[in-house]
Amino acid sequence: MKTLRIWFGCALGLALSMLFDWSYGFFAIMLPLFMLGKMDKFSFAAHAMVFVSAVWTTLQATFLIELFQSQPVLLTVMVGIMMLVNCIAMMKPTTYLFGFVGLFVGSIVLSFASYDFIDIEDFNVNLWVITVANIGVCALAYYLFPEQPQSTREKINTPVKQDKDYTAQVALGWVVVMVAFIVFQVADLYDSLSALASIIILLTPMTLAGSMGVAKIRIIGTGLGCMAGAAVQISLGRWFGNGMLFWLAFTIAMGWFCHWQTKGEIKSAIGFSAMSALAVPLTTSLVPEQQDAFFSILYRFSSIFVAVTLTVMLIWVVHHWLRVCWLR
Repeated sequence: MKTLRIWFGCALGLALSMLFDWSYGFFAIMLPLFMLGKMDKFSFAAHAMVFVSAVWTTLQATFLIELFQSQPVLLTVMVGIMMLVNCIAMMKPTTYLFGFVGLFVGSIVLSFASYDFIDIEDFNVNLWVITVANIGVCALAYYLFPEQPQSTREKINTPVKQDKDYTAQVALGWVVVMVAFIVFQVADLYDSLSALASIIILLTPMTLAGSMGVAKIRIIGTGLGCMAGAAVQISLGRWFGNGMLFWLAFTIAMGWFCHWQTKGEIKSAIGFSAMSALAVPLTTSLVPEQQDAFFSILYRFSSIFVAVTLTVMLIWVVHHWLRVCWLR
């Protein structure tokens, strides 16, 4: 039932994004995948926390860019405080979702808001609407496909350890996030959203060993998702402008990845990465009867591969620097 629940939620999210023409419709697919994959029972409190975190983070990040963009040093300091709070929140089970959403959404908004040609208000409003709609999508999915009585609720794993490691993990995550922020502010990387998202996802274990494991999973999952996206593009051919056929092909392609969400942590992580690689190009770069997504799919894989490789190297350097200068 869990596979059907996740599959239904993602398919309904895709249908709503197509029906209402949401500019960032991939969130309507990834949010149900994330929430339905993590919890076997509907939790309004968890969904409300995601919504509050999304609204608070978008407003906070937009405000910081608007107010301090002309003062890079002060902007960096304020962003550093914001990201530090989110890193600390990720270390506690009760506030993990708030911290993760804060890091993920905050990094994207800070990058997008720094470009004048990107309508950051449109992005913020789209995300708020999708987050609210996701509550209804997940509630309906749980109602139509309830969990069997013998199943137990899956807890969200957090990288909490002893006090000494706690401080080091927060420092590791914070340094990497700030380096990513500075790089994306200095370089012209507005079209590398997938690479930025990959950097944040690599930080979720908040450890060197965990990040290296996630890096392998991210590359494998991205490759599978890109191949699935290319298969959808090729199979539709000249009919990729037909909304019903596109929805049907997309839904069939993501079925196996939804199934992997029920097959343990490794396959679940691969499925999540594959789904994002499938969803983002086909919902952002694909323009019916005007532009396909084939080159966007190729660019996505190459950018993620480079970003993952460089991020793992940075995490390795920071990890060993902390051990030498701090934890010894």
